[in-house]
Amino acid sequence: MATETSFTDLALRNWKATVQRADGFFGELSEEQLQQEVAPGKNRLIYIWGHLTAFNDALLPLLGLRERLHPELDAMFVSNPDRKLEKTLSGKELKRIWQTTNDTLWGEFSKLSPSEWLERHAAVSEEDFAREPHRNRFTVLLGRTGHLAYHLGQAMLAKRTK
Repeated sequence: MATETSFTDLALRNWKATVQRADGFFGELSEEQLQQEVAPGKNRLIYIWGHLTAFNDALLPLLGLRERLHPELDAMFVSNPDRKLEKTLSGKELKRIWQTTNDTLWGEFSKLSPSEWLERHAAVSEEDFAREPHRNRFTVLLGRTGHLAYHLGQAMLAKRTK
């Protein structure tokens, strides 16, 4: 197996495993448990799950794969703090969106060859990419996997203290 293929395979396996861990954790929580705060006065578990879902959805255009499925999530879970908006989603609604988003991402990820993972992402210009070739799809995947793992750990600690 070529080095590029090995690294890509490893990163994709890590992404998938982290998404599956998050799915198992958040998907098993009741509506009441999703309302728990990670710390007094801080974000609720449903907000963290929604935040992760919004960021995963935003990967679709960032990686040049397709348009977002749920841009409406940004107002609820990215550009506003928890509880600023009255309307949020139920756990059941969020679970459906989470699953659809991640299934779509995985399908799109699976179409990319190792060399395509090394192409620039949509937030970097061709000129900047020529100077900084590390600003590629693969690096975004690694960073977003870390982001997902960080918030999953945060959520797991919050549940353990309740």
